[in-house]
Amino acid sequence: MRDSGFYKFGRMVGGKFKTAKWVWASAAGSEEEAIRAEYAVGRNLAELVRNEVPGETDGNDQLFLDGISDRLVSVVRNKLHRFEVATLAKGQPSAFALPGGFIFVDRSLVRLCHHDHDEIAFVVAHEMAHVIRRHAINRLLSQAALSVVSLATAGRGWLVPWLKKTGLQGLERAYSRNHEFEADALGVLMTKAAGFDPSGSTRLLNRLGVLNRESDQSMLGVYLSTHPSIEDRIVRLRHHG
Repeated sequence: MRDSGFYKFGRMVGGKFKTAKWVWASAAGSEEEAIRAEYAVGRNLAELVRNEVPGETDGNDQLFLDGISDRLVSVVRNKLHRFEVATLAKGQPSAFALPGGFIFVDRSLVRLCHHDHDEIAFVVAHEMAHVIRRHAINRLLSQAALSVVSLATAGRGWLVPWLKKTGLQGLERAYSRNHEFEADALGVLMTKAAGFDPSGSTRLLNRLGVLNRESDQSMLGVYLSTHPSIEDRIVRLRHHG
């Protein structure tokens, strides 16, 4: 079924969505309609991601993430947003967010942090921030280079070849430095509001920095390659902390 928000927006802008801006209230109908349409796209993409990653995830790791994400979701001001946080077993410490609030955290990252609630809370909150600030949907539109109408109506038809071409690496990278800083800032505020220790953010980044330096062939190359430097992120996080 065609989503009215995407449809009206597509009728107005036509052709390619070149600027990758999300004009919610003025062009896509109500904010509720726009978020609902974004959720539908993310749900389809999340299903494809699950099919792409072989192996089974650990139920205990999922319960661990559920407890953390429930606390973070409770402090999100805009209750129109929904979030689903799931584990992956890809084998490289990473995390990424899809439009609509679908977040994946590789269980190797959970175990790298020794199940530290505060560190993983920052990981999840950072990815939630990418959704709240609409970085996730803008990135998808920029990479896919499709019209908004196609995004809403074609469903999995175009998502399958796009994901196969870009791979999961395309979902783990390609945010701008400013977007990463913005997600860090909002993420640490959310962890504080949810009762987590905000210093978990800098502990996590220091941990990733050590791993990145010590690995002969970096396990974090893709995950960190388009992020700002760890040192810059820590300086800014201490300011927000």
